[in-house]
Amino acid sequence: MKYCIGEFASILGVTADTLRLYEKHDIVRPTKDNSNNYRYFNDLDARDLLMSRWYRSIGIPLPEVANLMKESSLEQVMGRMQETALNLEEEIKQKTMLLNKMNEIHKELRGLESSLYTCKLKQLPGMYRLKQTDKNALIKNDMVKSLVNTWMDLLPYAFYSFRIEDTDNFVSENNNFDYSWGLTLLEEEAQKFEMDSEEYAEYISPSHCISATILCPDEKYITKNSLEFMIDYIEANHYAIAGDVVGKLLLTEKIEGQNRSYLEVNIPIQ
Repeated sequence: MKYCIGEFASILGVTADTLRLYEKHDIVRPTKDNSNNYRYFNDLDARDLLMSRWYRSIGIPLPEVANLMKESSLEQVMGRMQETALNLEEEIKQKTMLLNKMNEIHKELRGLESSLYTCKLKQLPGMYRLKQTDKNALIKNDMVKSLVNTWMDLLPYAFYSFRIEDTDNFVSENNNFDYSWGLTLLEEEAQKFEMDSEEYAEYISPSHCISATILCPDEKYITKNSLEFMIDYIEANHYAIAGDVVGKLLLTEKIEGQNRSYLEVNIPIQ
């Protein structure tokens, strides 16, 4: 039997636009009535359409479906299905990793307010970092510029962190620090993504730290005053500062046009 496009689409549960798309890919081939320029489909077109939709339902892209509809041995179909299954396994792996990371971040954010200005002991893992600023000002570095796109693709596993290197200022009268910001990746994440990070990023060794969360307006610098409560805690518990201070941007809020950032601060101790 012959069917016009609307009737044929209705019978098979697809749209007329889908039929036109499949016709464009030469999967279905309606005959044209020159007297009225109508295109008509037949019963065998239904079989081709359903077979092609079956291929699409298991994730084979439409252009490849078109090729299979033109020529497809059993071996070709099985090979393409196996390739699609492997791609799906990789996609599931990536999505599972992302879900786990999202749950980890959500847990971290849920505890933000309770951790504000509260000191605790923490074991900080090793990490790699691209230095991108001098205080809050971006710096030009050709090596970093050549790598930053790759690192940006690793979000949300990568994060923005700061590093205070002049820890002698903690015992001086100077209120200002020399610090920098940069994209950062935990050592275990770098291994997971098989990144050869040690060749082009600075390495921050694992350390035992005093950790706390602070709030900082975006336009403000990180100062000694903002970390005074942590210094007091270290002195009260007879610890000594044992290396560079590192921290990370946890979240930036915008309230009534004003930005403020939650920063995790980690001071290595011994």
